[in-house]
Amino acid sequence: MNKNIAKRPETNSERKLYYRDQLVTREDLEEFKKELLEEIKQFLQPMQSAAPKKWLKGSEVRKLLNLSGGKLQTLRITGKLSSTKVGSVHYYKYEDIVKMMENK
Repeated sequence: MNKNIAKRPETNSERKLYYRDQLVTREDLEEFKKELLEEIKQFLQPMQSAAPKKWLKGSEVRKLLNLSGGKLQTLRITGKLSSTKVGSVHYYKYEDIVKMMENK
């Protein structure tokens, strides 16, 4: 059995049940945001310690953050992530990517 697969809860007390008419509060969304950002930071930590490249191509950024080309373009156009264009290729500073993730 693969050890990377999360084990399903065995009992009802371990399981959270969600219903169609259940409300999601602002606090729920804030908590989810914090948990998601923490997971992303944990994901990026090994990359930070491995002395990453200073500049990344758009395709590398998309793979790193699991983004579509359109979403990366939106981040660039809205100014959330700056880039430098050389010829027809956009390059992104690794430190700008980390700052963007910390500020979300």
